[in-house]
Amino acid sequence: MSAENPASREVPQDNRFKVWRQTRPFWAGLFTIIGGIPIAYLPYGDLRLGNIIFAMKTTAGSTALIIGVLLVTLGLTMWFQPIVRIFAGVAAIVLGLVSIPVSNFGGFVIGFLFALVGGGMSIAWAPAPPVEEAVDTEDDGEPEASAEAGAVLTAGLPEQRGPEHHATDKTIDANGGRNSAG
Repeated sequence: MSAENPASREVPQDNRFKVWRQTRPFWAGLFTIIGGIPIAYLPYGDLRLGNIIFAMKTTAGSTALIIGVLLVTLGLTMWFQPIVRIFAGVAAIVLGLVSIPVSNFGGFVIGFLFALVGGGMSIAWAPAPPVEEAVDTEDDGEPEASAEAGAVLTAGLPEQRGPEHHATDKTIDANGGRNSAG
């Protein structure tokens, strides 16, 4: 393959993962899942640095595991059921806040922050408006007036209001849009 030849024909022109990712709160779900992992793992796991072992075995391990699993589930729900994104976002924020006293300061604050950011992003996300395809009009042979020609003709004239403009109580003192100060 050389620089002049295009890519092979088997490569899809549209990236299906990109389209899937843009139709749902993807990053919100990812942050929520990442927030659930340290909250669930830290009460049960241990960290070994050389001969030193850090273990955070607590009596609240089962509630931390439940909170972590619920956060991972909410993140997956944001991905696969984006219609319930607001509920999932609020639940992720509440579970992140509950994890502070229950799960070692919310997974050493890492899981707490990821859960809060993911929940907030899920609440703030809104689906994009559908793209309307342009209707192809048939050419009937008449030349079309360009927008630039119309702009040049009316550049020096103020906008004229027709007889359909009715004055209301708010526009009575407007004096046709002119400022009367001074």
